[in-house]
Amino acid sequence: MSELLDSPVTETTTEAAHGVELTDVAAGKVKSLLEQEGRDDLRLRVGVQPGGCSGLIYQLYFDERNLDGDLVRDFGGVEVVVDRMSAPYLQGATIDFADTIEKQGFTIDNPNAGSSCACGDSFS
Repeated sequence: MSELLDSPVTETTTEAAHGVELTDVAAGKVKSLLEQEGRDDLRLRVGVQPGGCSGLIYQLYFDERNLDGDLVRDFGGVEVVVDRMSAPYLQGATIDFADTIEKQGFTIDNPNAGSSCACGDSFS
């Protein structure tokens, strides 16, 4: 019984998951970028905010913060975080990474986007 009293207390927190998918290729690229940064405390944050020529613009960046209401999913060691306000706009979206002659960078295929601009950075 004294062993139980002497053992440290650990808290488990349950974070809700979001509906964003990260392809294996994109997860590999994120891991590579994080290794280059030399940081293991960063997560990939995905969100939307008002702006752009179509009404909403995607945000995709590394973040060390844990904000109230964040929704988190792990993809092979890569945590993807979405704030609660952005989650409905990103439900079912897939993040990929393209590395071709025509295009290089992260892409977001979002079934919720009714229309998007030519540059692909904003949608409505």
